Amino acid sequence: MDYALADGTPAASPHGRLKVPPVWVLGMSYAPVGIGSSVTLVALPQLLAADHVPEVTIATVTAAALLPGFVAFVFGPLLDWRLRRKTYAIAFTLLGAAGLFAALLSMRNLAALMFWEFVAMLMISIGANAVGGWFSTLVPESKAGALGAWFTAWNIGAGGFTSIFAVNLIRATSLGLGAILLACFSAAAVALYVILPCRDADGRLAHESIRAFANDTIASCRSPLVLWSLLLFLSPAASFALTNILGGLGRDFATSEYLVGLLVGVGAMIAGVVGSLAMPLVERKIPLRPLYLVIGLCGALGTLVVLALPREPFAFALAILGENVSQAAAFAVVYGITLRTVGDNNPLAATQFSLLSSAMCLPLTYMQVLDGQGYALGRLPGLFFMDAGISGVASLLLLAVLWKFRRALPPL
Repeated sequence: MDYALADGTPAASPHGRLKVPPVWVLGMSYAPVGIGSSVTLVALPQLLAADHVPEVTIATVTAAALLPGFVAFVFGPLLDWRLRRKTYAIAFTLLGAAGLFAALLSMRNLAALMFWEFVAMLMISIGANAVGGWFSTLVPESKAGALGAWFTAWNIGAGGFTSIFAVNLIRATSLGLGAILLACFSAAAVALYVILPCRDADGRLAHESIRAFANDTIASCRSPLVLWSLLLFLSPAASFALTNILGGLGRDFATSEYLVGLLVGVGAMIAGVVGSLAMPLVERKIPLRPLYLVIGLCGALGTLVVLALPREPFAFALAILGENVSQAAAFAVVYGITLRTVGDNNPLAATQFSLLSSAMCLPLTYMQVLDGQGYALGRLPGLFFMDAGISGVASLLLLAVLWKFRRALPPL
């Protein structure tokens, strides 16, 4: 019996006929990204701090988990070659879970910890890119925005859940048992992958030479649709890098550590899920490209509003929740644009998905550096003016560009 794909193409399955689940179920496939990020960026730093590892060392170790977001795009072409994307998704998700297990057990050896954090997040990122290319064939383009929103919601929700309970789980059991349970939690999405249909790898691409395949890959990444998406994602318009800085600024707003923890944990998780799931409703009124820039512009204005408020816990809460709602909304739109750019009948879908999803990570890095410089120069006013000024100007300029070239824009 056969599965039914988005375009009606049958795919052989040993499990009988199974319809593609709703997009909220498909979004579960991005849970490993959130879980892996929380283990490497939240739980492990907390455990290292409890072992009295210096903050500078912790920051260096943690940086190893941030690099794979960029590096993963190099492996994108592999995901469209030889094997089915489903095979790659399962294999790399399992390898990522094994990497998290090894990282947790390497806490006493910082060099090994850095290595395994890098490996774990690289494997998880490659697996997520395989999923993106694969799932673009499972849903019609009309549902791409909704799928992108659920990718973001599951990423944030699973990550927030993990950040709240991971350290307590390890302390309540043991490092070994906690590592096993967290690795299994990260690998749980494989159960969804196994039952979903997937097309075979493109026959021509699977058998052509490496040189010919490389030429096809380069040509696909030069398409106008991809280039316009890259222009948006590489810009600082809607990175919302402040979300990675605000958690350490509670004292600047006279906010207690307990309230900071509550807002950064539960508050940010709820705000992120709400922000991402609101986007499918908003995109009915505003096309995705300008919507991405409108989110960035609104975020910049909101940052300036917070700066004008008294330095009190209310302002801190508004900043944390507002930044997380906005960043989640921007990420949901990014995934919606990416899925529509890739399309549902693209033999190089995973390659393009990898490139575009990696592109959105770059502004998070350089804007965090610039925001840090702003804080060093002028503390909170310097930080907020730096972030709001750069993102706001970039959003306005790109909105003007979209308007100028509106008739030449390739439709999503």
